[in-house]
Parts: sequence; C-alpha cells; structure tokens
Amino acid sequence: MEFKYFDVIDKLRATIEQEETEHMEQCVDLLYDCILSHGTIYTFGASHAGILSEELYYRAGGLMLFNPIFGREIMLDTTPITHTSQMERLVGYGTSLAKSKAYFAPGDVLIAHSVSGRNPVTVEIAMAARESGAKVIALTNLSYSKSVTSRHPSGKRLFELADIMLDNHGDVGDAAVAIDGLEQKVSPTSTVVGAIMLNAIVAALTQKLVDGGMKHPPIFYSANLDGGDDLNRQLYDEYRNSIHYEF
Repeated sequence: MEFKYFDVIDKLRATIEQEETEHMEQCVDLLYDCILSHGTIYTFGASHAGILSEELYYRAGGLMLFNPIFGREIMLDTTPITHTSQMERLVGYGTSLAKSKAYFAPGDVLIAHSVSGRNPVTVEIAMAARESGAKVIALTNLSYSKSVTSRHPSGKRLFELADIMLDNHGDVGDAAVAIDGLEQKVSPTSTVVGAIMLNAIVAALTQKLVDGGMKHPPIFYSANLDGGDDLNRQLYDEYRNSIHYEF
C-alpha cells in the first residue's frame, strides 16, 4: 500500500522553505513590531480555512496574542453545512463581522487565510483591516486565486489586499493526491501546510522576542502541567491590553 500524501507534503514543505522563507521572515518582523508597540494580532478564516485560526488560538506552546475572529455562521458545526458556503459568499457579512468582532487600529496585524481568496467574507475582513491602518498577512494559494474571479463587487481577491503574502503552493482546488482511475484528486494540503508555516513563524517570532530581551514572552503553558494555569494567568494579566478574548 502506498501513502502518496506523505510525498506530496514533503515536496510542498521543501518548496515552501525555498520560496517562502523571505516572506515568512517579513511576517516575523511585522509581528515582532506589533507586539513591541502593544498592537493587536487578529486571525481569520472561514469554514475549513478557519481551522488555522483554531490552531493558533488558546493552545499550549502557542502565542497568547492571537485574537481569532470567529463567525458563528461559518463554523463547521453549522447545520446545514451548506449554510457556511452561503454566508462566506454573502456581501456585507464580512464587514459586519469586522465591526462586531474586531477593533482594528494602526499598528495591528491581521492574518487572513483563504485558499481561493475570492469570497466576500475574507475580502471584507481584509478591507476593514486596511481601512483602519492595520497590516494584512494573507495566507492563500496564489496560482489558484489567480485562476478564479473575485465574488466581491470590488473585484478584489485576498492576495491583492495583502501587505505580505504567503503562498501555500498547493494544487488548484487544494486536493493534491491523484487516484488511479479517478479524475478528481483527493486529500487537501492547505491545512497541513498552513499549520507548518504559521507554527514556524511562531517559533521564529518567539526566538526573536527572547533574543530582544523579553524574559517572559506570552506563550501558553500547558494547562495539564502542574502550575500551568497560574503561569498562564500571570502572562494574561501582563499582556491583557493586546488580548481581546475572555480568559
């Protein structure tokens, strides 16, 4: 039995290390400046793209300062699930989410994830960030996004609104494993590759903070370790001005 997905991911990881390192370093520098200036870091993704916001949020070994923008209507426990597709295409929904869930200001950073980058909800979140003076890091699939038109009246796709763009270098359509005797590929790569890229950025960012003299960077301790809850509370209290979720 052959597990082709391993080879696909290995090749993508190598491609990203070669092609995206410079952009990832730019992300580290931008996030570093944001933290030192007491700005806010937001994350957003709709439906499966939102899995990366969950990956970064409230996680042992993760950065406390990631503030996810969650929309109830685009979470994967929505019934019927097709409602999530309708909502991410609904013009105005992203603008409403930004007004109710984010407090974008100059010096803030938004990390927005969308593989196609075409749907209004993500476009509008990015627009709201830019209009408020925040910087936008876009994680997308550039070749995929360039192959489709925007569903937003502006005609913009996510990569066209980015200050820094991270390309996941996946296949158009995201599914990447060819099946003998089947036209449709299977096994998307965007979640795995996106998590690799963002966690690599978190690690490099934390090292930069420590090298810069920060003795207690805002990194979550495991709540399942003795003393973890108390340490997390102390860090939360120290950085609470940049944290906009309830703890």
